[in-house]
Amino acid sequence: MSSKVTVVCNAGPLMVLAKLNVLHLLKELYERVHIPQTVYDEVVIAGLRHGHKDAQVLRLFFQSVAWNPEEVDSSTIPDVLRHAGLDVGEHDTLALALSLSPSLVLMDEYAGRQVARRLKLPSRGSLGILIEAYREGIISAEQISFYFTEIVEDQDIWISPQLVNRLRREILGER
Repeated sequence: MSSKVTVVCNAGPLMVLAKLNVLHLLKELYERVHIPQTVYDEVVIAGLRHGHKDAQVLRLFFQSVAWNPEEVDSSTIPDVLRHAGLDVGEHDTLALALSLSPSLVLMDEYAGRQVARRLKLPSRGSLGILIEAYREGIISAEQISFYFTEIVEDQDIWISPQLVNRLRREILGER
């Protein structure tokens, strides 16, 4: 990944990568990832309040890499984003990405990625992060296959098993 591109991440990929115990891939692939305060509040503060183990993992990871959550300046948000019907985390992720342009948006939610496309912001989801790590030689074929299996079998990860299996075939030639 080019160091000239700023990376902004929404909640979905953070939670998936925490559940898989591969948050380090963000640091290895992108060096620095920006996280809106609302996303941090969702995945860490609310997650800890609800007893989610991945929230503790995320809190410790953010501390270790010194990535602090960022407030979003709502005064510069374009109308297309204001009226997109997204949740606050997706909204703030896209708003922060626009303010830090050029940006790559890490987001799993389909509606949010559609809005990102309309805003000319490239996006990548959790599976795309894993595939990029594989293509960069950071993880092996065996590791990505294992992570794909974990995603399919983990009831707390809401990614389509059909999509995972299609990508497994395309990337690894597995059945």
